[in-house]
Amino acid sequence: MFISLIFVALIVVLLAGRATQLQNNTSNPALAQPNPGIASWSQYPNVQMRSRSKPSSAANPPKSLFKTTEAFTRYRPRYEIAWADPSNYGERYTKDFNGVPVNNLPIIVLHETSNSAQSAINFFQTPHTDENVQASYHAIIKLDGTVIYTVPPNKRAFGAANSVFDSANGSETVKTNLNLPPSVNNFAYHVSLETPPDGWTDTEPIHSGYTDAQYYSLAWLIAQSDVPEDRITTHRLVDRSGTRIDPRSFDGKKFLNLLHNFRQVSE
Repeated sequence: MFISLIFVALIVVLLAGRATQLQNNTSNPALAQPNPGIASWSQYPNVQMRSRSKPSSAANPPKSLFKTTEAFTRYRPRYEIAWADPSNYGERYTKDFNGVPVNNLPIIVLHETSNSAQSAINFFQTPHTDENVQASYHAIIKLDGTVIYTVPPNKRAFGAANSVFDSANGSETVKTNLNLPPSVNNFAYHVSLETPPDGWTDTEPIHSGYTDAQYYSLAWLIAQSDVPEDRITTHRLVDRSGTRIDPRSFDGKKFLNLLHNFRQVSE
């Protein structure tokens, strides 16, 4: 509980009061220190708190692939906190189900909600004992650009069930549950864009698209990470069930232009 309060307090200070929090959702046992054997991921967006798994020092400062820009500093989206029920996310493991060590570099997977952001939050906050229906994202970006944090970045959100990431190193996936197919969840940070009302059915391949505010907030969020562009992907591309097509109508060029405006490669 103490760690949770510190986490929330730091967020409020960093965003200088430009936050709107959901009631009764500011404490979460998931923010406790990870157990031995649990991976600690520092490369993911961390609500502006770019914490590291190892403490830094003057003699050995942490190295970062990217640095944020003045444009990033000027942009400040509103945010909310709506923690998912603990049944809908898990731990990031250093070994797979068979005990084989895993060391995948992080990826970021982009999604869309397929309905309103609130409908997704309601689902994530509902306890689910059936492993086949448990689901969550780390963050949701509303139509007005508000960023909703739903799962702490050091935890494993259940955003892509049957999934594989095809990288330059080959096909990457991790099996962490005997009863479920392997997935990218153990090394993925899942971000979902709220679907516009005209797209509240996943039977159509396109819809009217996402707002400028959503693209700005998405780029702002990802600019805080050290995940390179070639490890930013979509649910459609990692899905192996043949059923996922999100995010539909996504303008990748627009997103990358904004991302380049918000972060640069460190010298």
